[in-house]
Amino acid sequence: MRIQGNAVKPGNILLHQNKLWRVVKIQHVKPGKGGAFNQVELKNIPDGTKLNERFRSDDLIEKVRLDEQKYQYLYTADDLLTLMHSENFEQITVSAGLLGDARKFLAEMMELTVESYEGKPIAVSLPESVTLAVSETEPVVKGQTATSSYKPALLENGVRTMVPPHIEAGQRIVVNTQNGEYMERARN
Repeated sequence: MRIQGNAVKPGNILLHQNKLWRVVKIQHVKPGKGGAFNQVELKNIPDGTKLNERFRSDDLIEKVRLDEQKYQYLYTADDLLTLMHSENFEQITVSAGLLGDARKFLAEMMELTVESYEGKPIAVSLPESVTLAVSETEPVVKGQTATSSYKPALLENGVRTMVPPHIEAGQRIVVNTQNGEYMERARN
């Protein structure tokens, strides 16, 4: 589907220079002379290289629609993730690199979203948040809960994060998989 240069939005997938690019940032520029344009930061999907491009409103850009399917994570072997389709039980393997830093939150039987272009997986994403147990953290100091300070904690998967003072070892918390930050105490 072709769109105008001023219709490009962050998160769009574009086919540009015969490669797939994800739109990262957009800045609308109105120079003193000449027409306005969008300064667009693109990230190459397979290798992660970045490219800055200018798109004017009369430029036509090919926007790509990706197929999204739900898969269940089974196991990792040789830096390849083995996933099972949630409905037809077909198994596929994808590179663990498609997860990026979020890989540290991967857990057995977790439901993942796989984005494919022309049948080839190009991105894998985890749920927005995961529930994990706190393995160790500093003890609560009386009166410390009155301030909004955070303390370091080690989670069951080995990830370190900052938690509010009232969180103790053994408690379960909800963590954002994009940035690793504490969201809330888990409701049991």
